[in-house]
Amino acid sequence: MNKFMIGGIILLAGVVFLIVTSTVAGAQYFYTVDELIERGAEAVGTPARISGAVIGETIEYDLATLTLNFEIAHMPADSQLLNDEGGLALALYQAVNDPSRTRLRVEYVGPLPDLLQNEAQAIMTGRLGEDGIFYADELLLKCPTRYEEAAPEQTGN
Repeated sequence: MNKFMIGGIILLAGVVFLIVTSTVAGAQYFYTVDELIERGAEAVGTPARISGAVIGETIEYDLATLTLNFEIAHMPADSQLLNDEGGLALALYQAVNDPSRTRLRVEYVGPLPDLLQNEAQAIMTGRLGEDGIFYADELLLKCPTRYEEAAPEQTGN
């Protein structure tokens, strides 16, 4: 009977160990651009998820290496603050056109996303490098056409 209890305890300890290590290794915190920059050296190399407004004039894509570089501007992450700024479309517009907003350079290697354009909301996972560039492993974009009805004058329609 003792052999089964010892084996069960070892098995249970192994399962707990695997759960804890996979949870800690996969943990990513969601930051705004300001919050990530404020963390300073502590943020370097740590997995993070960030969101910001794409500044269209900074988009550069190297087809040979599939390297995409662009800048994002800080925008509020809280939905109440976005509503206070007049909604997501207006918040994106203000973030891109306000030179006082914190900006962050992003590098992503992969295919050029169709939805990448000025005033799109980019949500990325990756790590901040020592050089101050955010190296994105994953890049998601919210489709700006969803905002056309909310603010047609911003989309050109």
